[in-house]
Amino acid sequence: MRLLLALVAIVFSLAAGAAGAAEAPIRVLYLDQSVGWRHRPVTRPAEGLAPSEAAIIAIGKASGAFEAQVTQDAREITPERLKDVDVLVFYTTGALPISAQAWAAVQQRLAAGKLGFVGLHSAADTAWDYAGPGLDYTTMLNGQFAGHPWTEDQKVRVRALDNHPLAAPWSRSVDLVEEIYQYKRFDPAAVRVIQSLDFSGTPLKRPYAVPVSWVRSVGSGRLFFTNLGHNEATWADPRFADQIVRAVRWTAWKARGDDTPNPREQALDQLRALLTYAGETDVEARLARAKDQTWLLAVAGRIAALRGAYPGKPEADRTRFEAAYQPLLAEVRAKTPR
Repeated sequence: MRLLLALVAIVFSLAAGAAGAAEAPIRVLYLDQSVGWRHRPVTRPAEGLAPSEAAIIAIGKASGAFEAQVTQDAREITPERLKDVDVLVFYTTGALPISAQAWAAVQQRLAAGKLGFVGLHSAADTAWDYAGPGLDYTTMLNGQFAGHPWTEDQKVRVRALDNHPLAAPWSRSVDLVEEIYQYKRFDPAAVRVIQSLDFSGTPLKRPYAVPVSWVRSVGSGRLFFTNLGHNEATWADPRFADQIVRAVRWTAWKARGDDTPNPREQALDQLRALLTYAGETDVEARLARAKDQTWLLAVAGRIAALRGAYPGKPEADRTRFEAAYQPLLAEVRAKTPR
């Protein structure tokens, strides 16, 4: 934790004074409640705060961008409490005890542009029954945990799909050791994916794209989600701290950044994953030949569906997967000739 504080201070020492002078700090409420599996960054010691709680408070202070309050009880999110919150940040797991009234209030304030939302890592492994106005949690976030083939000790390469400022701290490409989720209930037409797994530098490959972070609008409100944050080393990385600051400011309408959905770029990323998995060496040249936009979007959906057919274990039967994968690969090769 001392290392984290030192790194964060270095990153934001020059910006803190300017940010504080320019605008009042954004009011953040950080919820890191676990109903079920509990990650190390949200595990409190016998006394004191969890590592991520101490980190997000430190990041806010060092940057001058926001002031964070922390809680591990979702029942503290009430319509009255929300009046004093600008951005909700979730690092949560399971079925949270949020009342229907409170979640309706979250939806109303978000849609009105009075509340921003930032989801970190297992915020995608969170859901509860809700049938009130607005969106249920998973639909709002636009994805739900469907396994993590990339466990906490595995090397992954993350690439930016464009020059979005919320991806900028990691540059266009970065190698990390992190746990990465794949998702179900993911609608590419609803979000702008800004980072995804790059299988050219990720040893454990899959033939379908895996988004890592995305942004979207919900009415007049803004939402940011990143899969990163499982490992303590990520929380101690100044680039992650920078991304959190940017995300908080962006969701609070204090920074620019496009939230227009990018299904075409996501579709190309599906082709990229399929061809890389197949061992093609001229992937980008092939992608440049994918001119038929109707076909591109349609085949991307079929590639994404390979996740459900992919064997869960190395020794599992691959018949169903191969029956779907091989014709898709042949079709993509034919439509993007060398």
